[in-house]
Amino acid sequence: MPGPARPSGLRAALQGLTTRGRSFLAAGLTAALCAYLFGQSALFQVGVLLAVLPLASALLLVRTRYRVASGRRLSPQRAAAGQEARVHLRLDNVSRVPTGLLLLEDKVPYVLGPRPRFVLDRVEPRGFREVSYRVRSDLRGRYPLGPLQLRLSDPFGMCELTRAFTAADVLTVVPQVLDLPPVRLPGESAGQGESNTHALALAGDDDVIPREYRHGDDLRRVHWKSTARYGELMVRREEQPLRARATVLLDTRETAHRGSGPASSFEWAVSAAASISVDLVQRGYQTRLLTDTGRAHPQHGANTTTAETVGVLLDALAVVEHSDGGGLGRAEEVLRLGGEGLLVAIVGDLDEDQTERLARLRRRAGGAVALLLDTGTWSGLRHLFPDSADEQADTAIGRLRAAGWTVLPVRAGDSLPALWRAADRTQNSVPYRDEVGA
Repeated sequence: MPGPARPSGLRAALQGLTTRGRSFLAAGLTAALCAYLFGQSALFQVGVLLAVLPLASALLLVRTRYRVASGRRLSPQRAAAGQEARVHLRLDNVSRVPTGLLLLEDKVPYVLGPRPRFVLDRVEPRGFREVSYRVRSDLRGRYPLGPLQLRLSDPFGMCELTRAFTAADVLTVVPQVLDLPPVRLPGESAGQGESNTHALALAGDDDVIPREYRHGDDLRRVHWKSTARYGELMVRREEQPLRARATVLLDTRETAHRGSGPASSFEWAVSAAASISVDLVQRGYQTRLLTDTGRAHPQHGANTTTAETVGVLLDALAVVEHSDGGGLGRAEEVLRLGGEGLLVAIVGDLDEDQTERLARLRRRAGGAVALLLDTGTWSGLRHLFPDSADEQADTAIGRLRAAGWTVLPVRAGDSLPALWRAADRTQNSVPYRDEVGA
């Protein structure tokens, strides 16, 4: 991080005078004026000394030629909501003269806590100081940290000047990710299992992509047609298993959720989407996150690692917000183009049309699990219309199960690991409510 620009000139020096410096200057000028009126030369000398001291300190501070550089490090780079993160600051004195009194102040959003302030007495030439502070947020999002402000002071406390660095960092607060139990999901084919399709097993003999022979290759894999064509020994490439695919559908419609803040049904759904997505990625699924707006994350590259995929998914969920959409039509269009594999839907309130749309999505999926949120339990109004709400929920559950979905009803306070474990048991036609009560 480059050093801050130095203010210059008499105006900057006078603006930097502290209360002590201004008092000395006022006392000195008053003493000098009284000495002139009453002809007291000794008093005049005292007045000049009092007035010159703060001015000399200010000018010396302004013209100080030492340079400082700063750096910031976050640990961790991504913090879960409710988890503390530590910010490490380092200040280097890259000049040949020692610094005076330094006051550091880092700018942080109010949701992360109060602004941290540190006092450094003296930094030797080519020396450095390291300080750290903690931040914590119950709300996910991306929060800027910085820029760092540096206040310089002379040894007598007559003048203080504020200089600001330009660089800043961003702390990403992601949803809480819960550890899920290992379950066998409906329609599951493991990423490395025997049931998984192989890339070259579907190709005919003429479609095989060969490569040159390498020492140690099995001679039984020699491809003689390619050997004759290229004039050198060629072998078939090893069959590569295709990764199982999964899509996590998150319902972000504002009209489909109830409650506010971290205790809302929407935040529960976002945390559930994060936990399920991370679990599927770690199990070998090529996982994408899809919202009702039709936007999907991530765009997989050829060399995307598990950690990179998890990072992209969590970064997307850290900033996901309510949509003003009224249905799941856009998501249905995306899944029609490529919805093969496992489909996990986390949805809020559904009307008849939305229930039918969601039921049709099962046709394109190898397996389908729906977490159906009873959002009335989050708003505290569930007890006002219990019969109508139960009837509507039972109708949606019945239609989805008839279409082949594994449906998990969710109420406020339910544990996601317990629900996920129930997804394994419900494929044996065991009612979810009986399982939870057992």
